[in-house]
Amino acid sequence: MNYEVNKKGFYGEYGGAFIPEMLYPNVRELQHHYLTILKDNDFQQEFRKLLKDYVGRPTPLYYAKRLSDYYKTQVYLKREDLTHTGAHKINNTIGQIIIARRLGKTRIIAETGAGQHGVATATVCALMGLKCVVYMGKLDVERQAPNVLRMKMLGAEVVPVYSGNMTLKDATNEAIRDWINNPVDTHYIIGSVVGPHPYPDLVTRLQSIISEEIRWQLKEQTGNENPDYIIACVGGGSNAAGAFYHYLDNEDVKLIAVEAGGKGIDSGESAATMVTGRPGILHGCRSMLMQTDDGQIIEPYSLSAGLDYPGIGPIHSYLYKIGRAVFENATDEEALTAAYRLTRLEGIIPALESAHALAFLDKYTFKPEDVVIINLSGRGDKDMATYIKYMEEIKD
Repeated sequence: MNYEVNKKGFYGEYGGAFIPEMLYPNVRELQHHYLTILKDNDFQQEFRKLLKDYVGRPTPLYYAKRLSDYYKTQVYLKREDLTHTGAHKINNTIGQIIIARRLGKTRIIAETGAGQHGVATATVCALMGLKCVVYMGKLDVERQAPNVLRMKMLGAEVVPVYSGNMTLKDATNEAIRDWINNPVDTHYIIGSVVGPHPYPDLVTRLQSIISEEIRWQLKEQTGNENPDYIIACVGGGSNAAGAFYHYLDNEDVKLIAVEAGGKGIDSGESAATMVTGRPGILHGCRSMLMQTDDGQIIEPYSLSAGLDYPGIGPIHSYLYKIGRAVFENATDEEALTAAYRLTRLEGIIPALESAHALAFLDKYTFKPEDVVIINLSGRGDKDMATYIKYMEEIKD
């Protein structure tokens, strides 16, 4: 089975570049150069050096003994929360800022939901001395205030977006409008495996450092590089794509993606695209989308800002269709409970996004000998206000 994108940017029937004519020069430039740059030795040396010395890679693969005892299986956490800026997003922004500089760009734009991609983008722009503008839904600006302050301190201009439900989808819309109006000097650092080709493939390749490390770290600890399960949360899906990438050809490794169930699948307030969606086009690619019968986007909902998106990356839509990955969902309440449990058992406060992946441990009975890896994609500092609000409700 071929899991790589084809020359036209498709994974099976999903992907492509469905863009307005005014965006073609921008996208074409990236399509023509990204693979050459990624394979260049100088790029790889600079990228790997920054990942090691600046980001703090490799991130640990931690055997969570107390969590393992609780669930009666072998649970390992891939500690992306320990990267500089506190989430996996920095892996992608480091790579894209080098590409942008090689293409002669002097201005960077980005969208953000939970704020982690915005912080990661602002961070690399400060590192490279480039102007940075981050679009963020007004609702997310309010519920992710610590990250807004971090972006501003790093020198980024944070632009609140008031359209739609004022979350990630709407921030992405505004970033695309900006890119159309500034085609020459601006590079758009998309934060997930969404958008027109080559972004889904580009972001997947940059995030694949996660599964690259998992292989040798697990072999070092257990003598076997292959776990039984890899579990990751999915909004657009960059952390999951990175955690799955080097295991796609090994069907003995079960891949579990966990979406945001919000207030419940039947409540009408969720972001569980695979359960409630169908194929459609949004933000430049064909993928699974939450939409009405006449193709209007259904506004998503999740307590977690980073999963509050009405679609999913085309690579994940493809993995779902061919049965290579299993897509589950967890409600707000289930994610909160899982976050609280990890905190009390292991002394690790996860991001609300990552807590959705942790919640799958309560939905499945694993064997004692199973090796289960959960990609802990971010840390929970940004979500403390939410955790404090719900703390009394989520105590065991």
